[in-house]
Amino acid sequence: MNLQQSLSNHVKQAVFAIHNIQINTVEFQATRKEFEGDITVVIFPMLRFIKGNPVQIGTGIGDYLVEHVEDVKAFNVVKGFLNIEISDSYYTNFFNDIINNDIYGFVSPEANAKAIMVEYSSPNTNKPLHLGHVRNNLLGYSVAEILKASGKKVYKTQIINDRGIHICKSMLAWKKFGHGETPESTGLKGDKLVGNYYVKFDQEYKKEIQDLISRGKTEEDAKKQAPILIEAQNMLQQWEAGDEDVVTLWKTMNGWVYDGFDETYKNLGVDFDTLYYESNTYLLGKEFVTEGLKSGVFYKEDDGSVWCDLTEDGLDKKIVQRADGTAVYMTQDIGTAIQRIKDFPDVDGMVYTVGNEQDYHFQVLFLILKKLGFDWAQNLYHLSYGMVDLPSGKMKSREGTVVDADDLIDNMTRTAEEISEELGKLEGYSNEEKQTLYKTIGLGALKYYILKVDPKKRILFDPKESIDFQGNTGPFIQYTYARIQSILRKADFDWSESVEVSLHPKEKELIKQLLLFPEVIQNAASQHSPALIANYTYDLVKLYNSFFQNVSILGADNLNEKTFRVQLSNKVALTIKNAFSVLGIQVPERM
Repeated sequence: MNLQQSLSNHVKQAVFAIHNIQINTVEFQATRKEFEGDITVVIFPMLRFIKGNPVQIGTGIGDYLVEHVEDVKAFNVVKGFLNIEISDSYYTNFFNDIINNDIYGFVSPEANAKAIMVEYSSPNTNKPLHLGHVRNNLLGYSVAEILKASGKKVYKTQIINDRGIHICKSMLAWKKFGHGETPESTGLKGDKLVGNYYVKFDQEYKKEIQDLISRGKTEEDAKKQAPILIEAQNMLQQWEAGDEDVVTLWKTMNGWVYDGFDETYKNLGVDFDTLYYESNTYLLGKEFVTEGLKSGVFYKEDDGSVWCDLTEDGLDKKIVQRADGTAVYMTQDIGTAIQRIKDFPDVDGMVYTVGNEQDYHFQVLFLILKKLGFDWAQNLYHLSYGMVDLPSGKMKSREGTVVDADDLIDNMTRTAEEISEELGKLEGYSNEEKQTLYKTIGLGALKYYILKVDPKKRILFDPKESIDFQGNTGPFIQYTYARIQSILRKADFDWSESVEVSLHPKEKELIKQLLLFPEVIQNAASQHSPALIANYTYDLVKLYNSFFQNVSILGADNLNEKTFRVQLSNKVALTIKNAFSVLGIQVPERM
């Protein structure tokens, strides 16, 4: 039971003892800095049940707590706020309890616990990963790690969108204009090579539209009748019919892309437990379209297309299969969800990490799965996130104006190198050690900058700002961790045993922040928000730096104080490391 829960029970007992009234909840808030106290009880909500002056009510509760609760040292009442001071012994006892717990705040899953599957990345195989995918991967990976830290069993997965009209556009452009070039012959990563042909298709498509318009077609008709688009549509039909040449080309070009993706994922530091491919799951989706037709969940239009009418649920009519029998995204998403439960019967919930432009799609998907009769559909969650913009504007894959993920990682590493060299604190490092450090700092800056923002908010990403060594940035936090490691290396005495000390106010602030870590993990898991972890860590680091500037650590007056402050520094460092681990960020031992 944490401090707030314990105090809540005691406050309820005080109200009953003094006023013979039972209250259900007690409202707490942090004590304002200008007042003495560690935690504040808000009296005003109690006035609905207790008649009287809020100062008198607060004073009565405070007197009761001082008399009956060992850890309550003193109190003061300001208007309707009861500010409670907690004894140093409470904080030192708590701290001594966690000194040797290297994973303090993390919870192990219960035996036979139900699992959650977290989907992220889920790229199309017609282009390389870009900045938008980076936010997706970092969010999904981090949420999966946070859920694990909170005590959940988690599977990390992705659905690879390896079929459909967009993939056929790249294939067709390569077939028409590629002259047989390969990643080996060009020296390009496979995903970049295929992405170039997606851009090439769009260029040729626009030329044909303009040609048709110049010959009297309307723009709408020209977009539908452009010969290269019709060829791509025919190629999709041939693929679904199993045409040998089309399928062979598809396998070859997708293979190039997968090799490219694997390299990017490794550089980004994300992984997956299992992979799903749309080319497989859309077939199961089509099976359930047929089942849904029989059960009345779906209906068929005169042209043969299959729909789901969700108007009574406040939504719209949604197509689930085209008139020509080909699948749409909804078809494969239905199939993918069902296949995952077949493969992992212990899964009882799924988190889909997908941008907020797909909010409506997931409303529809979850509702359709419920209508198909799946109980687990009640536990589906769309981790909807805002787009990532650059100072130069919005990215467009088909026009080739995206920020490539590999280029971004390289750029962040180079920027970290430039700034680190300017600071000049890397004496004695080998070139290999320097390169490892630059990548750790660069990736840490990138990940922290993105993850510290609430997922629902849009981000304007500024690489230079993200890699600043001051302020709410990854490098600032990494530097504090490295500073603590330097202190620990200099502590040439045994600091492993618990000691008794009187707490300096700065020490007490730090311990209070450490005490919050388990709650922050649980809140971040329930809200699917890595931002809570990121900003908690920044607050912890600010408190530590204030402690470092105001309190002598290795120069303390006596051995007990010195021991305690080294232990406290070590626990702060471990908490930084653990917090950053669930964000997918590494911490350097030296900077």
